[in-house]
Amino acid sequence: MVSSVPAGRLPARQRFRAWMLEGLADMAKQHPGPHAQTPVEHPGQRWWRVMCLTGLDYFSTLGYQPGIAALAAGLLSPVATIVLVLVTLLGALPVYRRVAHESPHGEGSIAMLERLLSFWKGKLFVLALLGFAATDFMITITLSAADATAHMVENPHLNSVLGGRQVLITLLLVALLGAVFLKGFGEAIGLAVVLVAVYLALNVVVVAVGLWHVATDPGLISDWADALTAEHGNPIAMIGVALIVFPKLALGLSGFETGVAVMPHIEGDPDDTEANPVGRIRGARKLLTTAAAIMSVFLITTSFITTLLIPPAQFEPGGQANGRALAYLAHQYLGGAFGSVYDLSTILILWFAGASAMAGLLNLMPRYLPRYGMAPHWARAVRPMVLVLTAIAFLVTWIFDASVDAQGGAYATGVLVLITSAAIAVTIAAHAARQRNWTIGFGLIAAVFLYTTAVNISERPDGVKIGACFIAGIILISLLSRLARAFELRVTSVELDDVAARFVRDTAHRTIRFIANEPNGRDLAEYRDKVNQIRADNDIPVEDDLVFVEVTVLDPSDFEAKLTVQGEVLHDRYRVLTLQHSSVPNALAALLLHVRDVTGQKPHIYFEWTEGNPFAQLLRFFLFGQGEVAPVTREVLREAETDRSRRPRVHVG
Repeated sequence: MVSSVPAGRLPARQRFRAWMLEGLADMAKQHPGPHAQTPVEHPGQRWWRVMCLTGLDYFSTLGYQPGIAALAAGLLSPVATIVLVLVTLLGALPVYRRVAHESPHGEGSIAMLERLLSFWKGKLFVLALLGFAATDFMITITLSAADATAHMVENPHLNSVLGGRQVLITLLLVALLGAVFLKGFGEAIGLAVVLVAVYLALNVVVVAVGLWHVATDPGLISDWADALTAEHGNPIAMIGVALIVFPKLALGLSGFETGVAVMPHIEGDPDDTEANPVGRIRGARKLLTTAAAIMSVFLITTSFITTLLIPPAQFEPGGQANGRALAYLAHQYLGGAFGSVYDLSTILILWFAGASAMAGLLNLMPRYLPRYGMAPHWARAVRPMVLVLTAIAFLVTWIFDASVDAQGGAYATGVLVLITSAAIAVTIAAHAARQRNWTIGFGLIAAVFLYTTAVNISERPDGVKIGACFIAGIILISLLSRLARAFELRVTSVELDDVAARFVRDTAHRTIRFIANEPNGRDLAEYRDKVNQIRADNDIPVEDDLVFVEVTVLDPSDFEAKLTVQGEVLHDRYRVLTLQHSSVPNALAALLLHVRDVTGQKPHIYFEWTEGNPFAQLLRFFLFGQGEVAPVTREVLREAETDRSRRPRVHVG
């Protein structure tokens, strides 16, 4: 019964709870599962505008990437960055152009791999990838906030006031981000376009001025070349060292997964269909290619000017260029006013990149976990999740002491694992499509990323440790949630064929009696003996009809699915309903409720006790959809129908 008490008159505690869980019922139906509602179509945007959403994550890495590259590679930074660009254009870009074709609705590479694996191994694999995806998005939030703080603290006008308070300022930025989402946040493409356009324009100015200073002082290039030769020897040795340090520069690959995730925002052709949105795919490929090309130019030029124009000591922790190499050049060569404007633009785009990552997390988990039955009830509401994610961001910031350099390894791990999984997914997809050349090409790319990921993890294990923590937390909470929701009626629809529907109609005028049967040989003796035993144990009159019900479990790891029912007559006398679903008790409960609603009669179902340890039977039900069927069926019915007078009857002999 719906309360008629106005919201304003509710007790403060209830008002707070209602505010925290606002939108819970609606959000529960937004995930792409069988209960999903068709989302309202947003008007499509031109691909270049949507690219700016990707740019919040991708382009904002210019705030810290040149400094990280200088720390990792030293004088070799420009050469190592060229290797990074080649991997971007020849590796990541082709992979994600294929991902855009294979998952045009924004599902990404995780969904591609999910389709290749079934049962629990598929679910657990997806949960593991979700852990690394959570690492990627979470470190995006904390690293971006830390780098925004670095730009504030190192600003000449603010250094005396904010110096030494990096952790506190970063925590305040993260808290502000959480507060915005608690109030309600919508991704504004228009704002993203403005921020990205201004930020890139300012970077063009900084790069142009930096290149001009290098060009007007030829000694810079010759001194750098001489020092590079003295340190590394011949070009082959330089390339070898660049390949070795390349994994430390992997932050420059971020943004591709986001580029696919924003695909639903791209407008398509008028004749696009849901199954084949050709225009949207073409727009997404333009987005990915253009973003990669822009970023490649900036990566090469910024690594070149920062290496030649900034003293190496300034890149070290505590140096003025640490985490803000381009901002250092902006202040050094364009003055305090321009430098402050550059700092402000960088702070805004970094903070907004954190907002984009928060939105990505809030959208990513509901895409999978509710479909698996692995989300707590409150996790379907935005605000409780925002509090949880903000608390985790606080913890990560505290652990890493708000250091941009320290978080680089964790961020790179999340990015590399996702790109590697995408490369493997498209390799398998190309093999399935019998595209031999693409299979070989994608296989080589996957090998490169596997190597890069392995090296990054071995040298900087922080990322895999954080990823492991996320994976363990997600799996633990997911399994507990699944266990807590085990007795829900997990059937989305009931479909009876003509024979099954006739069986139900034939029994509608009298007491409807079903026998739950686990088939063995399905011979005449099996059904005859079962009927005789059920009649004797329950004193059922001979004239009453009995219909057998047998359930075939398809994928027991699926949480919810439709129920299909087929009817057949065996041995010219026994009517049998064959059900297909992911869980025996849920299938039987759904059939009983459906028959009750169709006929107006309260059906009865008869079971035999299952022998064995009760705990082992519970595990069989949880993992394989079987086990001790009778009590679980009754419990599912009890939760689904609270009125005992309307609840189908369960008998156990």
